[in-house]
Amino acid sequence: MKDNNTIHALRIPFKIRAASNLIIERFVYVYLIFGERIYLIDSGFAGSEKVIYEYIKTQDRKPEEIAAIILTHSHPDHIGSAKSIKRTTNCKIYVHEAEAVWVEDTNRQFKERPVPDFHNLVEGSVSVDGFLQDGGFANLEEDLSLEIIHTPGHSEGSVSILYKNESTLFTGDCLIAPGDLPIYENIADVAESIHKLQKIDDIEFLLSSWESPIQGRSNISRRMTESLKYLNQIHQLILRISGAGPVEPMELCKLVIESLGLPPAAVNPLVAKGFASNLAYSGKIL
Repeated sequence: MKDNNTIHALRIPFKIRAASNLIIERFVYVYLIFGERIYLIDSGFAGSEKVIYEYIKTQDRKPEEIAAIILTHSHPDHIGSAKSIKRTTNCKIYVHEAEAVWVEDTNRQFKERPVPDFHNLVEGSVSVDGFLQDGGFANLEEDLSLEIIHTPGHSEGSVSILYKNESTLFTGDCLIAPGDLPIYENIADVAESIHKLQKIDDIEFLLSSWESPIQGRSNISRRMTESLKYLNQIHQLILRISGAGPVEPMELCKLVIESLGLPPAAVNPLVAKGFASNLAYSGKIL
């Protein structure tokens, strides 16, 4: 898919092998920015470089032209093929400082955040060349500058990226699609980050990792509001269930997931940890 002459979106499907041989089918978007060189927003899971390289060739460009990978955060489906791409192209890797340790030490990430099929999703550790700072700019070329917006919640160092010249906002996993798996570390930070994004003017394209590109200001505004409403639905469920008496984290997770109509595979320690953050938050989501 080509969004315009500069930004190209690649939807790359993958499978997660969870417990009891359960196969979860997912996908992730990797975005390419074509200038004098080529720049990636995230790298996808391990093996995604093959899809990325083949697409670049269809555009009469060369994979060796990749100059940098700008990571929205450090989770497996975003950093998985960064090692191969850097080895092949000698490109630079940029990420928020809070995420760098999990990029440079993927074994540590697995110990601290064990997710199913982790080692099949991540090729390995890769060195970081520079940090992305809130309010800073990645000045890649003349007339190709990306503004960094720190949007924690999904993870501590998650960032969104504003490409003003193309009226485009890359949000990584900041927005949670209604009905999708709600993965976050801190519900209060997620809500605050979305409110921050709502204040940005003149966005014509919203490019996230977990859903198709969204075009048009009214559609983008609606999408952000829907995300907040979904978070509020989850928050109210958690408060209601926990208000009836003490509930163990995994049992709370199970009850919330069932109420949301999500599959049983969504009941796992990662989701449960996120839901636990709601218990310490009494503020409003919307």
